[in-house]
Amino acid sequence: MIPLTLAEIAAATGGALAGGATGDELVSGSVEFDSRKVTPGGLFVAIAGERADGHDFAAKAVADGAAGVLASRDPGVPSVVVEGDILIALGKLARAVVDRLPGLTIVGLTGSSGKTSTKDLLAHLLAPLGPVIAPPGSFNNELGHPYTVLKADPSTRFLVLEKGARGLGHIRWLTEVAPPRIGVVLNVGAAHAGEFGGIEVTAQAKGELAEALPADGVAILCADDPRVRAMADRTSARVVLTGQAPDAQVRAENVLLDELGRPEFTLVTPAGEVPVRLALHGEHHVGNALAAAAVALEAGLPLAQVAELLGTARAASRWRMEVTERADGVTVVNDAYNANPDSMRAALKALKAMTHGGRRAWAVLGQMNELGEDSLAEHDAIGRLVVRLNVDRLVVVGEQAGPIHAGACLEGSWGDESTHVPDIAAAVEVLRAELRPGDVVLVKASRSVGLERIADALLSQEPHQQEHEHNDGTVRGATEGDAE
Repeated sequence: MIPLTLAEIAAATGGALAGGATGDELVSGSVEFDSRKVTPGGLFVAIAGERADGHDFAAKAVADGAAGVLASRDPGVPSVVVEGDILIALGKLARAVVDRLPGLTIVGLTGSSGKTSTKDLLAHLLAPLGPVIAPPGSFNNELGHPYTVLKADPSTRFLVLEKGARGLGHIRWLTEVAPPRIGVVLNVGAAHAGEFGGIEVTAQAKGELAEALPADGVAILCADDPRVRAMADRTSARVVLTGQAPDAQVRAENVLLDELGRPEFTLVTPAGEVPVRLALHGEHHVGNALAAAAVALEAGLPLAQVAELLGTARAASRWRMEVTERADGVTVVNDAYNANPDSMRAALKALKAMTHGGRRAWAVLGQMNELGEDSLAEHDAIGRLVVRLNVDRLVVVGEQAGPIHAGACLEGSWGDESTHVPDIAAAVEVLRAELRPGDVVLVKASRSVGLERIADALLSQEPHQQEHEHNDGTVRGATEGDAE
């Protein structure tokens, strides 16, 4: 973060000095909500979590070198105390920093699926043009978003920000924290329909990004999604359409997949055409690559370099189509970070594209959260799709995912091809007993299900045990949850 005194932080957040603070204390390090990550001269944000209270760690954070604390009550050490929601105050602080960085180009990104993969592509493509700040993982909500913004300093050229939402107004607030000049909307899907109240409400929420763009900004919109295309009428910015539609200014033609499901295509742009071969797995990455290419071209990256960098990009965020081949020839595709109906369909199609020459396809699937009244139908539809794609084996994990198994059995009159197991340990037992060299195993479910442990178990002798909670009481899901 740019250097600020506690007095300046108090002015930005509307807070008051407390804990013996004079106001002259200089925050010159990073802003952290995990007390273990505090650096000398940093600012510790004391968040009251469900299981622990960050205020209890404030004194230790200062002892470890923090210049002060942003808190909602006096922690007894130099601090700025704010009334109300501390995350609102954090957002105000982030906006104050952005306003002091006039040379910063902010790129906002949203969509029901593909945000994190596209964010990683953008960070990779924009790097040759100058320093880039992008969130780790999926820090895309009211905590992770300002946390990422506060990483920017005068040297930062690009700030790439995911924008998640669980309802109307969420993205609008995030755009007020860090107003984007370039906005990308990837798609509108059925994810979190239970929270949004339907796909049309989801489209309304996603379009808040397009509405927030300035007249001299650029809206990068997917032409292949009618709900996203319609957002052109909701923005005053210049519109660039991407996709495979004939009228998309940045489009893919002649899309093919190789034996590992990696796409190649001709990238067609106003600046010319160039062949692209991705190292990422799955045709769904074509749309992500087009969006990233459109932004990079707007930023001034030459077309030839765009194509070159797209070809060298690798999955940068964990558990998103991570492809690992074991010594015995079994390939494990760990896509367990999150799941919704659209991303589940894309992953299953990628799985099939990777199974040529007699290789067997295994789909190990768990529940998709927050689908509301559509949950039963959506899970059933995924099971039926597994059959229609001719996936060889299906392992459904957990009681809530049961409709996937039921849908597969009803669609294909399956017997042993689909197995419904109660938990992760049972799934691992089935896989260890029945996998054979050459098999390809896809593992996918919503984040809270924790199916990455199945992939870990297949790649090691013992399942990996994750740590889910920070010592300041903030749960990992607070920044890396299922927000769209």
